[in-house]
Amino acid sequence: MSDKPAIVLVHGFWGGAAHWANVIVELSKRGYDKIQAVENPLTSLAEDAERTRKMIKQIDGPVVLVGHSYGGAVLTEAGDLPNVNALVYIAAFAPDAGESPGQISQEKPPAAFENIAPDSDGFLWVKQDKFRESFCQDLSADEALVMAVTQKAPAASTFGDEITTPAWRDKPTWYQVSTQDRMIHPDNERRMAQRMDPREIIELDASHASLASQPVAVTDLIEAAATGTTR
Repeated sequence: MSDKPAIVLVHGFWGGAAHWANVIVELSKRGYDKIQAVENPLTSLAEDAERTRKMIKQIDGPVVLVGHSYGGAVLTEAGDLPNVNALVYIAAFAPDAGESPGQISQEKPPAAFENIAPDSDGFLWVKQDKFRESFCQDLSADEALVMAVTQKAPAASTFGDEITTPAWRDKPTWYQVSTQDRMIHPDNERRMAQRMDPREIIELDASHASLASQPVAVTDLIEAAATGTTR
């Protein structure tokens, strides 16, 4: 086993742990042999945070916690554990105390806001025929089709769940902005990033799915957090 920290990856809305596939492969190539990807239920912030905490508590040693999209809200809520050394936000929500992802989105709606539709059971979906243009316009049609068909819909109520005590106030942070993001407005990402006063902010010419379309650059940022450096 290497002496590198463990990397715990937290997915967001309309995705699952497999959205991290390209980043996982890249991390492994760089010698990270302690990688975990949480599979969250997307039923409430409290339940998702608790599921993430349980995984972190199973790890003996330092952890770098990485969140994509709504996964940023999860790590903001769950990242206060003592063995979490760094937080990495990938085109992600980073709410403050009393804020919710839905509130942030309403302040500056993303371009694809109209392509999200509720079903009769209270779950929200990205319309399949709009998924690529909304979520991952820089992926191939085949990759986008798989993401669209396998999307994991969140409970609509999760959008309104508020952060209690944000971990980013006490932990070192790194943030990646996707400048072509249509699911979270890029200016919202910049605002959330800047107020955290992170060690580093990078901007990628990428869709919301930067973790899939630009895994090398995303892994570079994760590695910066793992080593406590900036570039």
